[in-house]
Amino acid sequence: MSPSDPIDRPRATPIPEPVEEAPWWRRVFGPFIAGVWAVVKFGAPVLKFLPAIFKTGGSMLLSIGAYALLYGWKFAAGFVLLIFVHEAGHLVAARLCGLKVGAPVFIPFLGARIALQDAPKNAWVEAVVGIGGPLFGTLGGVACVVLGIVFQSPLMLALASATFFLQLFNLMPIIPLDGGRVVAAISPWLWIAGLALLVPFILVSLSGPGIYILIIVAMSLPRVWRSFRDRNDPEVRRYFEAKPWQRGLIAASYFGLLAFLGVAWLGSHAVLETISV
Repeated sequence: MSPSDPIDRPRATPIPEPVEEAPWWRRVFGPFIAGVWAVVKFGAPVLKFLPAIFKTGGSMLLSIGAYALLYGWKFAAGFVLLIFVHEAGHLVAARLCGLKVGAPVFIPFLGARIALQDAPKNAWVEAVVGIGGPLFGTLGGVACVVLGIVFQSPLMLALASATFFLQLFNLMPIIPLDGGRVVAAISPWLWIAGLALLVPFILVSLSGPGIYILIIVAMSLPRVWRSFRDRNDPEVRRYFEAKPWQRGLIAASYFGLLAFLGVAWLGSHAVLETISV
């Protein structure tokens, strides 16, 4: 083997390249950043529900506190829970009609509301969503009557009486109350009848509850005016179209529920007086 053979030549030992050290901030905060990223990525489906929970729960607690100042915390908690049952009826009815709806938000001394993310496509759908709340609220009042009789509880009967009255109030045939939405599927002329019936009440009690009715009436006038002004518009006429069985079902449900609530309200008062004696 000759000296020039490559095998006899000395081999150069490779020098490893220096490993660049990670910045101090990456070493310190890297695990924390990775943890936050994992929570955001995998916890987003859960976290997106928190705002609705806070909105409903927080406004419920605020309403309970407001009512408790006047009626005590027990009645306030029960009354707000019954309002929630009422709103749940709207929510269930809207879902059954295929509408997207937001979580209920409570407003002290004004009840609560749910935000329809999809507008009802016709008066029939609007009526079904509208009557869902009073129907569930009435069932909640009946449950309070049963509990009040079984346990001889004046509190339960007082809650029943209050919720029966609340459903009656909400079924007045004016927009934006539930009754105004329901009677739209029967005949928009019932809006005019409802407004006419409320005028004497407003004039008599303008310094008391009549002021709230006046505000509601003022809110209803723009839609009533538009509906009658544009009644010959094809789109408006199509909105108020309903099959005879739909009008009949809504009319029977509406007037039947009104009659039942009137009797239930008076009956709960009578039973409450009997137990309280």
